[in-house]
Amino acid sequence: MNNPFKMVLLFFILLILQVFVLNNILFFGYINPYLYIIFVFLYPLKINRIPFLFFSFLLGLFIDFFSDSGGIHAFSILFIAYLRLFFIRMYFRKEETDYVFFNLNSESLGKIFNYVVTLTVIHHFIYFSLANFSFQNLSTVILNTLFSSIFTLILYFLGTYIFIKSE
Repeated sequence: MNNPFKMVLLFFILLILQVFVLNNILFFGYINPYLYIIFVFLYPLKINRIPFLFFSFLLGLFIDFFSDSGGIHAFSILFIAYLRLFFIRMYFRKEETDYVFFNLNSESLGKIFNYVVTLTVIHHFIYFSLANFSFQNLSTVILNTLFSSIFTLILYFLGTYIFIKSE
C-alpha cells in the first residue's frame, strides 16, 4: 500500500467505519472493537516518521472528536505508532535499508501475528487505562483490554484473509 491515494482512502474508510459502525458495538459490556489501528499496521515504512506520526495522531483525534473521548484515542494510536518501528525491528529483523521493500503481507503469519497482537494489546491497555484512570478499576481495564483485543484481532485477521484472498 505505497500509493498515497490508497493511504488517504484507508484513513477515511477506517475513520468512517470506526465512528459510525464500530463505536456502536458493545458486547457484554466489555467488547468494543477498535479497528482503526490497522492504519498503523499498513502504513508504509519510511525513514522520515513525522508524517506517519502526524496522520496517526490526526486519525485518533478525529475519532476522539466524534466519540467525545477527550484525546485518549489520539494518545493511544500515537503511542503504538511511535513503538511500531521498534517492534518491526524486533519481530521482522528489518533495518533502515529494508524499509522501502518491507511489505507486511510478504512476511510469515507467525511474525505478523506477534506484531499485530503486541501493538493491539498495548493500544487497548493504554486506551482502557486512560478511560478508567483508577487502580480500583484494574480488573475492568484488564477485561476490557483482553476481550476487545481478541475481538479486534478476529476482525483484523478475518478482514485480511478476505481481502488478500480476493486479490
